[in-house]
Amino acid sequence: MKSRWVFQNLKHSTYVPNLLSYVLNNHGDLSYILSICGRESHLQLGSSIHASLIKSPHYHTHLHISNSLLFMYCKCGELKHAAKLFDEMPVRDAVSWNSMISGFLDSGELGTGFGYFRKVFELGVCCFDQATLTTILSKCSDPDFFCVTRMIHALVFLCGYESGISVGNALITSYFFCGCLSSGRRVFDEMSEKNVISWTAVISGLAQNQLCEESLNLFVKMRLGSVDPNSLTYLSSLLACSGLQAHKEGRQIHGIVWKLGFQSDLRIESALMDMYSKCGCIEDALQIFNSAEIVDEVSLTVILVAFAQNGYEDQAVHIFVKMVKAGIKIDTSMISALLGVFGIDTSMALGQQIHSLIIKKNFDANIYVSNGLINMYSKCGDLEESIRVFNRMPQRNSITWNSMIAAFARHGNGYKAIKLYEEMRLEGVEPTDVTFLSLLHACSHMGLVEKGMEFLVSMESLYGFSPRMEHYACVVDMLGRAGRLTEAKSFIEELPVKPGVLVWQALLGACSFYGEPEIGSYAVEQLSLAAPDNPVSYILLGNIYSTCGRWKERAKTIRKVKEMGAAKETGISWIEINKEIHSFVVYDQMHPQRDNLYKLLLQLFRHMKDEGYVPDKRFILHYLNENEGAVH
Repeated sequence: MKSRWVFQNLKHSTYVPNLLSYVLNNHGDLSYILSICGRESHLQLGSSIHASLIKSPHYHTHLHISNSLLFMYCKCGELKHAAKLFDEMPVRDAVSWNSMISGFLDSGELGTGFGYFRKVFELGVCCFDQATLTTILSKCSDPDFFCVTRMIHALVFLCGYESGISVGNALITSYFFCGCLSSGRRVFDEMSEKNVISWTAVISGLAQNQLCEESLNLFVKMRLGSVDPNSLTYLSSLLACSGLQAHKEGRQIHGIVWKLGFQSDLRIESALMDMYSKCGCIEDALQIFNSAEIVDEVSLTVILVAFAQNGYEDQAVHIFVKMVKAGIKIDTSMISALLGVFGIDTSMALGQQIHSLIIKKNFDANIYVSNGLINMYSKCGDLEESIRVFNRMPQRNSITWNSMIAAFARHGNGYKAIKLYEEMRLEGVEPTDVTFLSLLHACSHMGLVEKGMEFLVSMESLYGFSPRMEHYACVVDMLGRAGRLTEAKSFIEELPVKPGVLVWQALLGACSFYGEPEIGSYAVEQLSLAAPDNPVSYILLGNIYSTCGRWKERAKTIRKVKEMGAAKETGISWIEINKEIHSFVVYDQMHPQRDNLYKLLLQLFRHMKDEGYVPDKRFILHYLNENEGAVH
C-alpha cells in the first residue's frame, strides 16, 4: 500500500522533503499516516507532521485532518496537546468528541472523560453518535458503573439507537460486567438482529458469573441457528464446561475446535487444559500441554494448577523447576499456583527456595503470593515463619486473615485463632464462610464447644452465610471430641439439610475414640447409605467393638469388609531430614535403615515403660479366629 510505504520512509528519516511535501498535499494519505502514528505510538513523527502543517504557508487544517491529529495525540497519551488542539478547532463533530472522551477514559482520567461526555450531551444529540455511547459503555466494566450503564441505556432509546447491533453488544457486555445479568440477558433477547459478538457476549457473561449451565445451553442453541460461533465463543463454552465439570460436552467441543483448526490458539489450548483438569482428566490436559507448539505464561499456570488440584504435587514442582532452568519468565500467578501444591508431606527446604526466588523477583509485595507463603509454611510445620510473613504484609485481604487463622487452628493454637479473628473484625475486614470453618476447627481442638456454637449462630445471623456440610461436620467433630455424642447425634438429626459423608465420618470418628458401639453402629448405617463402597466406616466400627470386647460383632464387621473386597488406605507418617522426605507406614519394611529404626523404637519403648507408661489397649486391633473363637 502506497501510504504504508510513505509512512515507513518517513519513520526512518528525520526529514525527507519530497515525501513530506507529498503527504501534506494529500489529505487521504496524511490522515492514514497520522492514524498509524497513533496506533503504533510514533509520537515524534506525528508531532513533526503537525509542526510542518503549522509552518506551511497555506496552513488550513481540514476537520478530518484535525480529527486524525486528535486521534494520534490521544493514542500516544499526549492529552494536553490533544486538549489544546481540540480547544482551537473552529468546527468539531462526533469524531472529535469521541477521540477526547475515549482518550481520557483510556488514560484512567474518568472524571475528565465523563466531563467531555456531559458537554457533548448538553450540545445536543447531533454532536454524538453510536460510537460515543459504545465508547462510554466499554469503560463501564465494574459494578460501580451500573448507574452509568443504565443512563446510557436510556439515551440509546432516546436517540433511536436501540436497533444498532454495536450499541446492543456494548450494553450486554457492560451489564454482565456490572453483575446485572437479567438486564444483559433482556437486551440480548430484545435485539432484532444478533451477530456472533452478541451471542458470545452473553455466553461469556453467563459463564463468568457462574451460570454455566445456562451458558452452555445458549451455546447449543446458537449452534442450531444461523450465526456461526468464533474462537471466543468456543473459549467461553469451554469456561462453562469447566464450571460444570462437564467432561462429555467439553470433549465434544474439543472435537469441534480441532475440526475448525482452532486447537493451536493459545487461549483455546489453555481453556481445554483447564476444562480437562477440572474434570479430573489430568492425562488429557497434559497431552495438550505437551503437544502445544508455543507455551505461554497462561498455559504454564493452568497446568501447574491442574497438577496441584489433582494431587500431582511432584509433577507440578518438576515442571516449575524445569521452567526456571529454561529461563522462562515466572510471574506471580505461577508462584501462587505452585505454593498451592504444598502439603504436610512436601519439603519445606523447597518452599524456602521458592521464598528466596519470590524475594529476588520482588513478588512478596503481591498479596496472593504472600497468602500462599502463609499457607505453605503453616502446612510444612513452621508456624513462626507464617506469622512473620503475615506481620510483614503491608496490605491484607480476607484470604490473608483466613490463612493465618487457619494456620493457628492447624497448629492447635485455638485461642490465638479466636484472638486474630477479633483483630480482623477491628480492622474492618469482613469474615467469609471459610473464616468460620477455621474457627470451628480451632474450637473443636480446644474443646470450646459453647464458643464454637456461638460462631455457628453468628455466621448466619450476623453475616448471612448458610453453613456448608463442612461447617456441620466441624460442629459434630467438636461435640464428639468433647464426649457429647448424644448431643452430636441430635444435632445431625435436626439439620436443615440431608447430612453428608463428612458429617457421619465425624460422628463415627468420635464414637471410635470413646468406644460407643450403639451410636457408632447407627453412624455406620447412615454412612454406608451415603458412601456404600467406603470400607473405613466398618473398620472403625470393628475397632469400637474390639474396645468393648465384643469380638463376635467385630469379626462380623471385618468379614463384611473382606466381602466388599476393599481395604483401608494406609496411614503414612513422614519427617524431613537433610532436605529429604522420609515416609513410613505400619510395619514398614521398605526403608533402607529399617533395622536401626526398629532397634531405636524398642529402646524408646523400654524407657517409656520404665517411666510408668501403660499402653492404651483400646486401640490395639484384635483379630478373631473364626474356627476356634479365640482372640490373639
